[in-house]
Amino acid sequence: MKSYTVGELKARFSDVLSLVKDGESVEVLYGRAKKPVAMFMPYKPKLPKRKLGILDGKATFKEKGDGKITLEEFLGI
Repeated sequence: MKSYTVGELKARFSDVLSLVKDGESVEVLYGRAKKPVAMFMPYKPKLPKRKLGILDGKATFKEKGDGKITLEEFLGI
């Protein structure tokens, strides 16, 4: 993880956005003590909610990961 002071961040903002776009987190430091005050992280969109049909409002469903499973996991082998 890279760290930049506010002045460096202002001067290299395009470079910082490129780093974030490539999946890296960037810390923002402030003041003479260079205390961390913020962080830029890659955006991860939320998965859409699934509708449960006739069970809507009666049951809940939480999905971990991307919802993809192997054929062996599906068949229970």
